[in-house]
Amino acid sequence: MVEARILFSYKASATKLLGQCDLLLPEDTLTFDLNMAKLEAIDLFCGVGGLTCGLQQANIKVLAGVDLDQTCRYPFETNNTSTFIHKSVKDVTGETLTPLYSEGAIKILAGCAPCQPFSTYSQGNRRASDDQWALLDEFQRLINEIEPDIITMENVPALLKHHVFEEFVSGLRDDNVATAKYSVDYKVVACDEYGLPQTRKRLVLLASKLGKISIKPPTYESKTVQDVIGRFKPIGSGEADPRDPMHRSAKLSALNLKRIRSSKPGGTWRDWPKDIISACHKKETGNGYVSVYGRMEWDKPSPTMTTQFFGYGNGRFGHPSQDRALTLREGAMLQSFPKSYEFVEKGSPIFMSKVGRLIGNAVPPLLGKLIGESIQMHLKTLSNHEDAIQP
Repeated sequence: MVEARILFSYKASATKLLGQCDLLLPEDTLTFDLNMAKLEAIDLFCGVGGLTCGLQQANIKVLAGVDLDQTCRYPFETNNTSTFIHKSVKDVTGETLTPLYSEGAIKILAGCAPCQPFSTYSQGNRRASDDQWALLDEFQRLINEIEPDIITMENVPALLKHHVFEEFVSGLRDDNVATAKYSVDYKVVACDEYGLPQTRKRLVLLASKLGKISIKPPTYESKTVQDVIGRFKPIGSGEADPRDPMHRSAKLSALNLKRIRSSKPGGTWRDWPKDIISACHKKETGNGYVSVYGRMEWDKPSPTMTTQFFGYGNGRFGHPSQDRALTLREGAMLQSFPKSYEFVEKGSPIFMSKVGRLIGNAVPPLLGKLIGESIQMHLKTLSNHEDAIQP
């Protein structure tokens, strides 16, 4: 619960409340006094709970997370005070989700639709009505059905280039979405400018019916690989820390061991002896992929954690000083998950590819906290009705 005293103009809610009392007021600005307002969110495409974790750190209650992947249930519910709904977003409706919100609560709807369609299709492709855009359309449908007070969406920056995003934003700003239009702000967030120890860039959108909303400015708090994983117990290729089974690395082949031992932090495969350079890199077409098989640097942020960060040959994912790739725990920490975050039930086998995918696909909790703090900042600024959207 958030203690807040907010005055804002909100014709839709006012009409509903006054209608219950058989009262009528003139068709001008209607002012509310929200005392002890509750902020409640539902997290669509919740995954393992990165966004939920961050929102909760910002003192926003997350009622439920919705995801089609059943393997996300354990980490989502174990680490967060929320309920996991194992369904495709296509199969949930506003009729089933709206009752989860408390009466009088400020309703927040969050969604990070899987980004593959937006990172693989170019701007020149026409907007099709098939599965490539379906999940964003489903998010739009649920906005129409739930009519949340505040909306947030996180996705890859390439989504900005697609007409589908323009349509999404236009729909929020028009009166055809619900009973009031939204104030919308979006930008590409350089996560390292907010203290995330990786050079991740994400598109973040915030929208509110209550008034003008904006994303918090950067803190320019700098964190490095050294700050986050510098004190982990040293382990070798293919080894695991018995105290933390998630601190395990993939086993390297004899050839890749030679390669990583010939690599320097921040260097490339061009530093290697010629006899261990991959055949594909000797071709003109492969000459530009210099980060592959690279080591990270202690005094800089890591590259973006992908779903393949545990593989030495999948990017600059070599440990800065140890002869191995990142461990699952190190990847999760660079994603800003707490060290205690559990991804697999105790005693269950840990599959590198499965857990790596869950971590790499997650919204970094620190980014979720930024979103939550931006919402809190938004509500604090709504001190009088002049800040709010007029009906």
